[in-house]
Amino acid sequence: MSKPTPISGFPEWTPAQRMIEQFVLDRIRGTFELYGFAPLETRSVEPLDQLLRKGETSKEVYVLRRLQADAEGPTGDDSLGLHFDLTVPFARYVLENAGKLQFPFRRYQIQKVWRGERPQEGRYREFLQADIDIVDRDTLPAHYEAEMPLVIGDALRSLPIPAVKIQVNNRKICEGFYRGIGLTDPEAALRAVDKLDKIGPAKVAELLAETAGASEAQAKACLALAEISAPDGSFADAVRALGVSDPLLDEGIEELTSVVETAAAHSPGLCVADLRIARGLDYYTGTVYETQLVGYERFGSICSGGRYDNLASAGNVRFPGVGISIGVTRLLGLLFGADELSVSRSVPTCVLVAVTNEDERPASNKVAEALRSRGIPTEVSPSAAKFGKQIRYAERRGIPYVWFPGAEGDEVKDIRSGEQVAAAAGEWTPPREDLKPLVS
Repeated sequence: MSKPTPISGFPEWTPAQRMIEQFVLDRIRGTFELYGFAPLETRSVEPLDQLLRKGETSKEVYVLRRLQADAEGPTGDDSLGLHFDLTVPFARYVLENAGKLQFPFRRYQIQKVWRGERPQEGRYREFLQADIDIVDRDTLPAHYEAEMPLVIGDALRSLPIPAVKIQVNNRKICEGFYRGIGLTDPEAALRAVDKLDKIGPAKVAELLAETAGASEAQAKACLALAEISAPDGSFADAVRALGVSDPLLDEGIEELTSVVETAAAHSPGLCVADLRIARGLDYYTGTVYETQLVGYERFGSICSGGRYDNLASAGNVRFPGVGISIGVTRLLGLLFGADELSVSRSVPTCVLVAVTNEDERPASNKVAEALRSRGIPTEVSPSAAKFGKQIRYAERRGIPYVWFPGAEGDEVKDIRSGEQVAAAAGEWTPPREDLKPLVS
């Protein structure tokens, strides 16, 4: 086999990095369950018409094709694509299983997704997301929109990572404001403003004119709204000072005020009302969220989402929802690249049981079984080499303890300190900090 060529955008972590990822996932999963979210996993593929019906995603969707084309013409597989997020498949799942679900339905989902983006630092073509959503039948109270940042704040604070800032806005504020100043295509205006951080205000003003039909004065007003930011309800005064009125605008201000004030009571400093946050996907209808990792703001959001009212609907029945997603691979990739995360050892093993000679291997295996039965990660030495060589093997792998079986009694050695003591496999327990690798 010739030397493989790496494929960009499809990360493969080292075992040590994978252990860190598993630690992160366990913490996130634990927080989600503390808030009552139930686990769910959906299929990797969805019909293309579902994947493409909302938002500017057509360039990012990977299409599913068989290598050998069907001689009789296209098959059903030709209209399938890999999901680019977990919200669209979740909405489909709710529609298909509505009769079996209890509403409001709270679920979390941790799965791979695929996007045909240009790979760069923190952006991948295959990556892991951790989503939570709450959906209800017909109506969904706005207080759920205030709950999302609390869950995410607790989940991310449980990790050994830099602090985060959750930026929140409400699409009703933007749409109501745009209508109030006379724009007839608020969705086009939203998409333009969503590019503010990427292309700057001058280019956004041009885009507003080209795609939303904005005059110079209207574009200036849109940019003035986008500049408003506050860590509390004072953003509402700044919006009203712009002198625009519309019922939808008032509704959005009220809802966003509730989100910001609820977050401030739970975790002061966690949320900030930032009216430039728009989110590019068209299906959001209320509160939207983006999350900055402090010190890594230039890489964009590591966690985002929002309220959607019309994504899941069948006839006259709607299932409005609100959700938010942590880009786990994106988060870890940035921190791995900066050497900000480490693990105390590269293997789970806490104890290496030495082998005196191959005839005595069954005795070493018995010790290992006794330790494992008590929850102590243990492996047996691969060879009956001299004890010094077996100790060096443990050192290379970061294993802190070596166990020496003996006819007169066993001993265990902490190879970091050199301390060696008598021990019994049915009683000895390592210090808690040594039992499993520590992530820091």
